[in-house]
Amino acid sequence: MQIDVAERLRHTEEYYFSKKLREIDQLNQSGDKVINLGIGSPDLPPHPAVVDTLREFAEQPHVHGYQSYRGIPALRQAISNWYQRYYNVSLDSDKEVLPLIGSKEGIVHICMTYLQAGDEALIPNPGYPTYTSAVRLSQATAVPYVLRAENHWLPNLDELASRDLSRVKVMWINYPHMPTGTAAPMSFFSELVAFAKQYGILICHDNPYSFILNDRPQSILAVDGALDVAIELNSLSKSSNMAGWRVGMLAAAEARINEILRFKSNMDSGMFLPVQMAAVKALDAGPDWYTQLNETYRSRRNRVFQLLDGLGCTYDPAQVGLFVWALIPSTFPDGYALSDEILQKSRVFITPGGIFGSGGDPYIRVSLCATEDTLSTAMERIQKASITL
Repeated sequence: MQIDVAERLRHTEEYYFSKKLREIDQLNQSGDKVINLGIGSPDLPPHPAVVDTLREFAEQPHVHGYQSYRGIPALRQAISNWYQRYYNVSLDSDKEVLPLIGSKEGIVHICMTYLQAGDEALIPNPGYPTYTSAVRLSQATAVPYVLRAENHWLPNLDELASRDLSRVKVMWINYPHMPTGTAAPMSFFSELVAFAKQYGILICHDNPYSFILNDRPQSILAVDGALDVAIELNSLSKSSNMAGWRVGMLAAAEARINEILRFKSNMDSGMFLPVQMAAVKALDAGPDWYTQLNETYRSRRNRVFQLLDGLGCTYDPAQVGLFVWALIPSTFPDGYALSDEILQKSRVFITPGGIFGSGGDPYIRVSLCATEDTLSTAMERIQKASITL
């Protein structure tokens, strides 16, 4: 019996990495284990005190029931304190903060709350594929805006203003940008807030990479008046090595929080209390935690630079975040071709930039979530494979 999938899924494919991991598993079974430099899942553990807190609370008998959809007050206050301490942003923990079961769910919550058929949402190209998927699931239209290296991977707001924006309700942005590693200046955020006010667009800023190889974490909410037109998503996945714990947050005006809760409260039954208490501990980390984390990533990034030099790629050494974005040699038609050749000849997987949109076609992206020894082994394999450049 054939049961058709809903119309909303007709143009929503399985996530690229979900399919690629199956291919990698097959290669692992047939020979040398593939070194996966594609996915940004931190291989480092959280702070030991975070794990201790989880254990301490999980052993208590009264913590295993349903929790508030808004998160416990201690977690909301910890998020508010974290924003004040590192972003210089004041948030009312009772009204302007909403913990999430990972920030990825927040992308869907926002789209399902504000978008419907006939609406449009501006999506960065290149950009995180989930923005497009979530917009399509809401049955709105995803409208890409091109980011260019010559404009420092920032949107051209004058170019956007020349379009018909009458049906645009939401604009997704993400700085430090994934996949290009670009950190936006505060002056850009100020211009973007003014743009949003002029055209009546809700800015949705996805901000999980602000602490990685970045000495000055920034939030769009630090701009005066930003809460009028902006929502910010954040996460402990990268900054606290807690990707699998699924702890994110949404910061917005009280009215936005209440609107999004109308959708979210129908989707889950709150976050496990011991995880929330562990997140409180993670958010209390001092600057030394981030300094130590970035020392590790900086050493790994230097090793990735060497790998890319060997492949004849070019890159911006000042990029930040959990990946390195690099332009491939002109001898390859696109990043897919180079990625496939490296995988087949050396059993090393590197992400083709085209999965992030057509603007990423001539690029590849390398994850920093691998030890220096693993990166050295990957370089040795690639060198032995004699990739034709």
